[in-house]
Amino acid sequence: MTSRTSGMGKTSKTSGTGRRTTRLRTTHRRSALAAGLALALGLGVTAQASAGSPRSVSGKPSDNVTRIADFYGAYIDAVTDEGGGRLADELRKHYLTPAFQKELTAWEDENHANGVLQAQNVPLAWKVTDNGTANYTEAVVTLTWGGNQTTKLAVDMTRGHKIFHIGTTGAEGS
Repeated sequence: MTSRTSGMGKTSKTSGTGRRTTRLRTTHRRSALAAGLALALGLGVTAQASAGSPRSVSGKPSDNVTRIADFYGAYIDAVTDEGGGRLADELRKHYLTPAFQKELTAWEDENHANGVLQAQNVPLAWKVTDNGTANYTEAVVTLTWGGNQTTKLAVDMTRGHKIFHIGTTGAEGS
């Protein structure tokens, strides 16, 4: 193999057959370009990119809708997670009025279901929406189940941040 210097000062190597190795490099570049083009056009290869931007969740401890959302998020986590039963009980004690805790226990005994969720199963997702009231906060909690089925619950909270009612209608019957 011999080396030659071109008029541009670049050195290229030739083999005993007289073919330049630059042809080999050019062939590799063309192959890489063709592969890249095939990828870009989706010919035989699929490329996936991560889509979407970071999500954020915010709230304020002074806001009752935030508190209802916090309760449902933590409660669903507790009943979903193995060994979360004690946490679910503690969340009930913290967020529910004592009178409503007793009422909920009676409802559960009668209906053989979880009173907070008004169901025997645990939902896949939840959403809390302010329903507006004057002397207390009423929110609609939408629970999403398998098959994209939903249930809506009215959840009422005192100004002192305690839930006093959960049902298919609000405390005032609306």
